Amino acid sequence: MRAVVLGSAAGGGFPQWNCGCANCRLAWARDPRAVWRTQSSLAFVGPDGCVLVNASPDIGQQLRATPDLWPRSERNSPISTVVLTSAEIDHVAGLLSLRERHALDILALAPVRAAIRDNPMLQPLSANWVAAEAEMPIPAHAGFELTLFPVPGKAPLYLEADEPITDSETGETSGLAMEGPNASLVYIPGCAVLNQAVRQRAERAHIVLFDGTLFDDEEMRRGGLGPKTGRRMGHMPMTGPGGSLDWLAELPASRKIYTHINNTNPVLIEGSRERRLVESAGVEIAHDGLEISL
Repeated sequence: MRAVVLGSAAGGGFPQWNCGCANCRLAWARDPRAVWRTQSSLAFVGPDGCVLVNASPDIGQQLRATPDLWPRSERNSPISTVVLTSAEIDHVAGLLSLRERHALDILALAPVRAAIRDNPMLQPLSANWVAAEAEMPIPAHAGFELTLFPVPGKAPLYLEADEPITDSETGETSGLAMEGPNASLVYIPGCAVLNQAVRQRAERAHIVLFDGTLFDDEEMRRGGLGPKTGRRMGHMPMTGPGGSLDWLAELPASRKIYTHINNTNPVLIEGSRERRLVESAGVEIAHDGLEISL
């Protein structure tokens, strides 16, 4: 079994289609230090099939770039299951590209299912919506188990209240644990704050992929690119008070990897001061196509 990072950027990808920030200008210019990235998604690939974790708007591009996910005969994709960690647009819009008469099990916690299952745009899917329970293992391929667990986060943008709770622990945002005979992996592409459950899951895992949206909380506001801080968007920053980098650096995991990285985050630029800081702490920056043996 292998984990493949299909996409490693936050919503909008990198470069973002309508952005000319310093990072995106380098990417548009095809500077080799600014490698293009699609919106975050992950796949677990085994000899008897594939589990897709989130379906980003870029899913078609991601599947075409990953030979392990190509159809094996007429209308016979190896993808049998899609697991959703949130109902955010950048995690579910790709479901619309998986509608071509292919049977899928779609697993999500109750708040995510409620947000999207009855959307009329998704009715052409040949989907079996599975009510996953938090902290309950789900058998996967080749002897692996999947477990969804709530992490602090918020409802998707299109369901936000005027004053949204950004650190809810009721299942609007979740992480995914993959347990196998030889390795365990935790995937948390969105997290507003570290709680005890997140800490314990990460401390037990051999591999941790974690929310790397912003380098610091004020990044977008300081650059004049939006009115919200990272925490207001439901994402803890890498650095600053309560940042994730110091915590990740101390974890016993053999690999610690940032993913879901916003186009404004300077760690996207190879050789940048911020990139060097993260790498010197023993934490990797994910890229599309990154493969991890399990």
